[in-house]
Amino acid sequence: MSQTQQNTIPQLTLNNGVKIPQLGFGVFQVPPEETQRIVEDALEAGYRHIDTAAAYRNEAGVGAAISASGIPREDIFITTKLRNGEQGNAHEAFQNSRKALGVEFVDLYLIHWPVPSQGLYTEAWKAMEKLYANSQIRAIGVSNFLGEHLDTLLPAADVVPAVNQVEIHPTFQQQELAAKCRELGIAVEAYSPLGQGADLNATAVKDLAGKYDATPAQIVLAWHLAQGTIVIPKSADSKRMRENLGAVAVELSPAELSEISALESGARAGADPAVAAFSQM
Repeated sequence: MSQTQQNTIPQLTLNNGVKIPQLGFGVFQVPPEETQRIVEDALEAGYRHIDTAAAYRNEAGVGAAISASGIPREDIFITTKLRNGEQGNAHEAFQNSRKALGVEFVDLYLIHWPVPSQGLYTEAWKAMEKLYANSQIRAIGVSNFLGEHLDTLLPAADVVPAVNQVEIHPTFQQQELAAKCRELGIAVEAYSPLGQGADLNATAVKDLAGKYDATPAQIVLAWHLAQGTIVIPKSADSKRMRENLGAVAVELSPAELSEISALESGARAGADPAVAAFSQM
């Protein structure tokens, strides 16, 4: 990817002024032994936003790829996340992640799941606020937080989360939650943005792909981008990585965006944050 193409990746400004590349690269379920190679490929393709998590057990591979790339650290946006089983020990957990990544600071640190049955996410947030105040994290946020979890967190918070990373794709849009986040100044970030691949088979998506000489994934990613959503597709295939970046050049009309939005079915692919309680340890 040329420098000119790379510069076309839009950036959003978070509620604290930090800029985040709107189209990033996720490494969920990327095996640790393959992570460095795959992230190096992503960086070579032009991605400058890498999303990992302690629970993925591949932070070291992400860090090794960034170090090997020769790209200045300040040019790469790194997100990682606090494991559910470490919400009572967020400071140490963060330091372990930072060391695994081999970096002095992390751009975005998220509470991975609320795990309401533990009752610890507010405590974890307060610890993260201290790390943020000490400039070890450029922005702090949450993941998988429903409206009820935000309603519990915000009265106790001194810092409004910069991001809420949740499952969003054409057949599961969480429109009410997304609207609530945006009203609060919280950026919406979509994981499983392609519905784990299932949404690419929708007739409306395939028809638009044909019309625009685009891939179905480019159409769905363009739909996300048009709504101001941060999106982190993943692929182990370098050709597909580059194709996904091409979504920034696809401009869908309001009517075409509505066609994709009409695919809503309410079908969640992942766990329900209201009850999810796995430790990730």
